[in-house]
Amino acid sequence: MKQVCLTRRTRIFKMSDTAGKQPSIVTIFAIWNTMMGTSILSMPWALTQAGLTLGVLMMISMGFLALYSCYRILNSPSTIEGPAGCGLDYPDVCHHYFGRAGRVLCLAFSMTALGGAIIIYWVLMSNFLYNTGVFLHHKIHGLNVSTVEEFRNHSLPVLCRSLHSKPSMEVRDITNITTSTGPVAVLAVANSAWSFERLWNLRETVPLYLVVLIMPLLNFKSALFFTRFNILGTLSVLYLVVLVTVKASQWGGVHLRTTWFNSDDEYFIPEFNVNFPVMSGVLTLAYFIHNCVITLLKNNRHAHHNVRDLAVGYLLVGSTYLYVGSVVFICFPSLPPLSKRCIEQNFLDNLPSDDFMAVAARIFLLFQLTTVYPLLAYMVRVQLLTHFFGDPYPSLLHVLGLNVLLVLLGVLVARFYPNIGSIIRYSGALCGLVFVFVFPCLIHLISRRRLGSLSVPSAVFHLLVMALGVANLVAQFLV
Repeated sequence: MKQVCLTRRTRIFKMSDTAGKQPSIVTIFAIWNTMMGTSILSMPWALTQAGLTLGVLMMISMGFLALYSCYRILNSPSTIEGPAGCGLDYPDVCHHYFGRAGRVLCLAFSMTALGGAIIIYWVLMSNFLYNTGVFLHHKIHGLNVSTVEEFRNHSLPVLCRSLHSKPSMEVRDITNITTSTGPVAVLAVANSAWSFERLWNLRETVPLYLVVLIMPLLNFKSALFFTRFNILGTLSVLYLVVLVTVKASQWGGVHLRTTWFNSDDEYFIPEFNVNFPVMSGVLTLAYFIHNCVITLLKNNRHAHHNVRDLAVGYLLVGSTYLYVGSVVFICFPSLPPLSKRCIEQNFLDNLPSDDFMAVAARIFLLFQLTTVYPLLAYMVRVQLLTHFFGDPYPSLLHVLGLNVLLVLLGVLVARFYPNIGSIIRYSGALCGLVFVFVFPCLIHLISRRRLGSLSVPSAVFHLLVMALGVANLVAQFLV
C-alpha cells in the first residue's frame, strides 16, 4: 500500500519542481497566516476568563492537542489502502470511513467554521469602519474628544465600558469637547435626525453602509485578485505585536493583582478561574486549520517535511497568541477604578478612538478584512454550491442569493450580538468537536483496528480526546 502511494507521490513531487510549488519557508508562513485570525484580538479577554496561569497552560496544551489532531488529518489519506488513498482531501477520507453522512458532516462543520469567521469579520469591519469614521469626523471638525471612561492618571488613557452605568452605551454618548474657548462638557447625542451620531451609529447604520462596500466584491467568478493581498495578514499580525509592545511600555510595565482562586474583589484576577471553558472554546477556533491543512500542504515542494513545517507553523501561532494575550493582560492598567475585567473582547476597543496607533491598526485591519472576506465567501460558495449543484457558479442568481444570505447574517449579528469573543468560542467548540476532537481520532482508531495494531493505551487516549471535545462544547453553555 505505502509503496504504491510512494510511487505516485514521488512522481507528483518530481513534477512539482517544474510546477513551481512553494518551499518550506513559504509553507510555514502560509500556515501561520491562515491560522492567525481575529482570535488574536480576543486572547487578552480570554485570559481574564481563565486566569493567567491556567490560561497560559491551556494555550500550550490546546496548541499541542490541535497540532496532534491536525497531524492525524494530514496523515489520514495514507490510511486508505491502495492508490485510492493518494491525493485525497479530507471530505473524501471522511466519505471513505463514514459514508455519505461523513462527507455531509464534514461539509456542515466546515461551513460552521467559515460561517463563524464571516460573522466575526463583519462585526470587526463594522467596528473598525465606525471608529475610523469617528476619528475623521473629530479631526475635520477640530474636536479633541476624550470620554468619561478614560483615566488620565495613566501614561496613556484606556477605555473601560464596564464602569459606565450603561455598559452598552457607546463611547460617543458623553464627551468633553475642547474648543477654542476652552473645555465644555456636553451631551454628544443630538436630537437632530441628521446628527453625526445618528447617521454614524456602530450598530444601527455602519453595518448597513458596509454592505455597499462589500457586496459588489462577492459576485466575481474567481477570487484570485484577493489572494494577492494575503501578505496583509502577516503584516497586520506583526503590527499588532509592535502595538502591544509599545502600549505595554506606555502603560508602565507590569500591573498584576492576582489570587490563586476566585475572589470577590474585582481588582484581583484568579490564576485559576471557573470560566476557563471560555478560553478552551476560543482556542479551539484559534488553532483551527484542520479543514484545509491537506490542501495547504499539497503545495509544499518538499512533502517529506510536511510534519515539521506544520509543527513550526503551530509554534509560530502559539507564540504569537501567548505574547499578545499575556502582555496585554499583564500590563493593562489595573489600578482603581480600572481592573483586568475592563479588557474588551476586542482589545483594540480599550484604546481611544483618537489614539494614533489604534487608528492605524483599525484602518490596516479594515483593509485586510475587506480583502479576506470575499475569499471566505468564495470558499463557502465553492463548497456549498458544488455540493448541491455540482458547479461553484451555477448562475448569478444562485451566487447572489447565497451572498445576500451571508451579508444579512453578518448585519444581523453586528446589530444585535456584536460579541466576537462569544461567537469565536461557540463556533470554535462546535466545529472543533468534529474536526479537532472526534473525526481524526475515530479515523485513526478504525484504521488501526482494521490493521490489527490498535493498543489499549491508544484506544483510551483517543476516546478521552473525543470526550474532551464533547465536554468543551457542553461547557460553553454553562459559563
